[in-house]
Amino acid sequence: MDIQSRKLQFIQGILTINDEKIIEKLESVLKDEQQKIDPVLKEKLTSRAVKANEDIKSGKVYNREEAEKELRNRMGI
Repeated sequence: MDIQSRKLQFIQGILTINDEKIIEKLESVLKDEQQKIDPVLKEKLTSRAVKANEDIKSGKVYNREEAEKELRNRMGI
């Protein structure tokens, strides 16, 4: 079973739950997992932004025409 099917099946299971305590537990697990992921994502995005700023300061940038040419070259157009 692929991940999308599993998520849909999980959501369908949640829709049948009428016990508020179970819903609260599921919400808590989801919140905990999101907090674990967010710092990693934040660090990744921050490091990419810092590198981009360094590239800009050092002149490692393309103008629009150069970027389009590079893209065409990579795509073999």
